[in-house]
Amino acid sequence: MTAFDSLFPDETTPSLLGRALRHLTPSYRPAPLVLARGQGCEVFDRDGTRYLDMVGGIAVNSLGHAHPRLVAAIAAQAAQLIHVSNLYLNEPSIALADKLSALTGFDRCFFGNSGAEANEAALKVARRYQTVVRGAPNKIGILSFDNSFHGRTVGALSVTGQPKYHQGFEPLLPGPHFVPFGDLAAVDQALGAAAATSTPIGTIIVEPIQCEGGINMPPPGFLEGLRERADAHDLVLIFDEVQTGVGRTGRWFCFEHHGLRPDVLTTAKGIAGGVPLGVMMTTDRIAEALQPGTHASTFGANPLATRAALEVLRVIEDDGLLVQAHAHGEHLHAALRALAARHPDKVTDVRGRGLIQGLDLASADLATRIVDGARAHGLLLNAVHGTTLRFVPPLIVSIAELDAAVAIVGTLLDLS
Repeated sequence: MTAFDSLFPDETTPSLLGRALRHLTPSYRPAPLVLARGQGCEVFDRDGTRYLDMVGGIAVNSLGHAHPRLVAAIAAQAAQLIHVSNLYLNEPSIALADKLSALTGFDRCFFGNSGAEANEAALKVARRYQTVVRGAPNKIGILSFDNSFHGRTVGALSVTGQPKYHQGFEPLLPGPHFVPFGDLAAVDQALGAAAATSTPIGTIIVEPIQCEGGINMPPPGFLEGLRERADAHDLVLIFDEVQTGVGRTGRWFCFEHHGLRPDVLTTAKGIAGGVPLGVMMTTDRIAEALQPGTHASTFGANPLATRAALEVLRVIEDDGLLVQAHAHGEHLHAALRALAARHPDKVTDVRGRGLIQGLDLASADLATRIVDGARAHGLLLNAVHGTTLRFVPPLIVSIAELDAAVAIVGTLLDLS
């Protein structure tokens, strides 16, 4: 047994797995291990087995596990103030809003608890901006994209372009239109067709890199074209950077690679290093739509989460992690390209930017076997959209750790 403070010191791991199966809803299919502690880019299960973590809590653990500065900031804040509600103000949330405004150029922040909440806030502010602030009550259509993913709430799910997630939850919200990601001609066609109806499109929501859809990159000029069309048609352009934000691509936010700014930006996952926090950022003009009583979040802007996020941003700055994410991402991409060249029959593509990289395999069965085999070799990976191995390690990951992960995948491909 490893040295950690177990809540079940007298039980075996199989016994705990049985408890989980009996008492947790069957909405997840977790691997058969119980993680107990972590350090840097490593995690350990309750039996002491070490794993190199290339999942990073699904792009959440931006500073890795047990980062000393983040631990200290959370502990200090917990000893002072954890929650007070939005009936009052607190210093960490004000400091975080100031910091995010300085980093992004956006005027206003709304704090929630997750990416889905951030996207719900974005969809609500966009609709209310069109219907109330601009006085266009019918302009409620939303344009989204095939293979997109924006969250599991009913609103966010309604604009998620993957029908498998809709099954059993219909009818969803009316109004979304879906077109192929990267196809500006299809965008123009959808805008034109909707303009002739009683509910024209007023909002576009897009991921600058489709993450859960398979690490799909936008073709050159696509995001810029969306910005041009939003300007031309008085549309609210939302960038969902729940997964690509907070240094993941080598810039604070992915939109910076394209020389443009959306009207609304959402982020979550890595912003607080593992403490739940979602953020919606926008302009003064659009934020006018959220007058008192129009939107809220009980736990949103709580001092614990916002203090954690502030420390994450400070560490990224102090330790040069934006430059490192870019450089290490280039190294990882090249290493994965080398794997693809060695296995042209098994690897179909390598896609990504910075420390979000995807290795696309020839079949979902092969992807499953690699993920399971990697775990047996002490490496945590996951597959998205069936066939794509996703690499989203902590931003602190070393070259040696990246090389170790690629070597394990290479060995498994050799044996497959």
